[in-house]
Order: sequence, then structure tokens, then C-alpha cells
Amino acid sequence: MPKKKVVVQLPAVAREVPVSERYSLELEALDSIAEIVEVDGSSAGAFIQGARDADALITSWGINIDQQVIKGLDKCVVIGVGSVGVDMVDVDAATEAGIVVTNVPDVFIEEVADHTMMLLLGCARRVKLMDKMVRQGDWYKGRPVLNEVPRLWGQTLGLISFGNVARAVARRAKAFGLHVIAYDPYVSELKMTGEGVEPVTFHELLERSDYLSVHPGLNEGTRRMFGAPEFLAMKNTAVVINCGRGGTIDEPALIAALDSGQIAAAGLDVLETEPPASDNPLMDMDNVILTPHAASATTRMRPETRRRVGREVALVLSGKWPMSCVNPTVLPKVELERWQPYPMERGPNR
Repeated sequence: MPKKKVVVQLPAVAREVPVSERYSLELEALDSIAEIVEVDGSSAGAFIQGARDADALITSWGINIDQQVIKGLDKCVVIGVGSVGVDMVDVDAATEAGIVVTNVPDVFIEEVADHTMMLLLGCARRVKLMDKMVRQGDWYKGRPVLNEVPRLWGQTLGLISFGNVARAVARRAKAFGLHVIAYDPYVSELKMTGEGVEPVTFHELLERSDYLSVHPGLNEGTRRMFGAPEFLAMKNTAVVINCGRGGTIDEPALIAALDSGQIAAAGLDVLETEPPASDNPLMDMDNVILTPHAASATTRMRPETRRRVGREVALVLSGKWPMSCVNPTVLPKVELERWQPYPMERGPNR
């Protein structure tokens, strides 16, 4: 039986290494049933030409798999996304076409939760400003600044979305004496209270949070969900942390809120445009800590993510339901065998 065709985007930088070696981790699960083929992703047209007869796609941050690309796929049954977020894929178009979309929602939960707490603690203790003062010879100016900052114990951490990462953050935050509240209309109150977290409305979250950590995936409902009205509703001592998706925050509104003192500080691993322009005002703000979309990165993360996306695609190509399906409504409509209890937690940060 001929092997299935799994398409990936051609690397931006050419490498003199055989495809079988470049994708050895994905092929641990796929090798017996499929071959991986690299396709030019410099344009949608070029990608469609090379991927038209693909049985599967594997993607992360290359070309957008939009409606145009999906309509150009003649036999694709699964799109494997090597990340939590799937905003580079038009999931609705894939569902309409009967294509299963998988993601990797649970490989690097602990890493992102650690990074979230690192940014929270760094902002709480004004680490960026403290470091700058030492380097500039302003040794005695640090203590007066921190004399105006409330101690962390007893403060309120608000979580927007209560998926896997947010729950891991909540467990860490409690060890620092934070009271944790959360808003997520898709998670039951019993799930929150079972974790010792107080469920609140969105407006309550904004009003009460001393620290606000942003965790939703990016879609039309969450894009720029934090803008000028939301920042206006927050305390002027509040700190915003985002290790989720940059597009959930209206960046000009955030900059204005930080500049005017409407909110006190921000710790951001993600931005609306990445990498940021050198003249982005966030780059020069003493009350902003920036990291380069690296919250999930550890020695384990990338290899295990690649193995997992290979396993997900292999399951579907073998006629079985995947472990993490982003569009589960498509599963009853395709000829796949249900091989384990389902549904599991799925989707961005779920």
C-alpha cells in the first residue's frame, strides 16, 4: 500500500539535511504509514499547488491555512497544528470541508504557568526598574519605589479563561498568598470552586483584579477583548500579564493606559505584532517587562510537541479519532473509529 502524503511548509532557511532526519520526531509515529513532503509556502497559490493531493498537513507558524488553501485541498483529512493556539487555521472552513484539526494543548502547560508567575513576580517587585536603577548608580532610589507597592500576600489575581494553563497558574498563585478569581463562560462554577478559585463576571474581574492574567485563545470573540473601556474599569494599581495571545489585547490602548497611569504595569510574552518594531513604545517603558514569545520553551517542549503532532496525524490517517481535536463536531461526520473515551479537554489553553 502506498504511503500517505503529509505536507509541511518548506523551511525559510535551506538546510542540507534529508527530510527524514529533519522530521525524525514526527516520523516516529508516521514513518510506517506516511512520508513527509516539504512544499513552498511563499504564497497561498504555491502552497496549494504542492499540497493539493496531501492526505494531511502539519503546521505551526508558517502560511495561514485559510479558506482559500482549504478549498484547494482535494483529499486532506487532518491538519495537525504543533501548538496550543490554532489561529493560523480557518477551523470553520476545515470543519465544513470535513477536515479534522488537531492541536497540542497539554505538552507545555507547566512551562507557561511558570513563565506567567515569573512575569507577575517581576512586575510586582518592579524588577526591570530596580535593575535599571542599580546599573545607573541610583542604588538608593529602589526602596522608595517599592515602599509604594502593596505586598503580594492578600492581593487578588484575576484569570480570564480557566483552561489548563490558568488552572496551573492558580495553583502556583495560591502558594504566594494570592486570592484567585476567574471568568470563563465555558467552564462551570463547580470546576472553578473545586480548584479553590472564585468565579466572577467579566466586569467583576476587571474591577477587583490587582493582577490580571490573560489566557484565552485568539478568535473573533477574543480579538482585542481588552481595550480602552476595559483598562478604564481596572484599578490604577493593576498589573496585566499576557502569556496567551497578543491579539487579545488592543496594544495602542494598553500603551495609552500604561503611559497615563490608568494601570500600573504589564508583563508580556506575546504582542500583536511579533517581533515588535524598534519604535514600539512598550520597548522603552520601565513598567513593562517583555519576553520574546518564549513562555513554553524548555528542553522538553519542542521535541515532545513534534512527537505529539506526529501521533495526532498518524491516528487520523490510521482511521482513529485523535487525542486533541479542536473541531470535535466534525468527528461523527468522518470515517474514524472512536478508540478511547472522548471528548478530552481541547482547544486553545483548554
